[in-house]
Amino acid sequence: MDLLPGANITAGALDAEKLRMEVIAQNIANANTTKTGTGEPYRRKMITFEARLDDVMPSVSDGMALKDLKGVQVGDIKDDMTPFKSVYNPGHPHADENGMVKLPNVNMAIEMVDMISSSRSYEANLAVMRTSRQLAQQAININF
Repeated sequence: MDLLPGANITAGALDAEKLRMEVIAQNIANANTTKTGTGEPYRRKMITFEARLDDVMPSVSDGMALKDLKGVQVGDIKDDMTPFKSVYNPGHPHADENGMVKLPNVNMAIEMVDMISSSRSYEANLAVMRTSRQLAQQAININF
């Protein structure tokens, strides 16, 4: 008998949100990096989530039941292909012949909103885990 049936699903969500926060922190840390190993400015990273399904996929005629869902996982971490910003700064060491410097495509407002959203999701999943643990503890303590 599984006393914490949602623990694995919640743990997967916690892992995914933790990785999302790490990617956001990396974006914020590199918001002013004008040159990377590729010679370009830092390119913002984005994370995608996907549903984690049961190992045995249902047949088309059965449809997908709720029991087949096993939570969320990180699907991919991709580069944001938004164009770089350019500013005129002829004294910058990475300025081109016209005095223009390419800046990373990181928007701090977007990163902060994403960080708050990720933090709230993480807190909600922790609350689910605490509640599941309390319910399991109460079920153990029931006297017949």
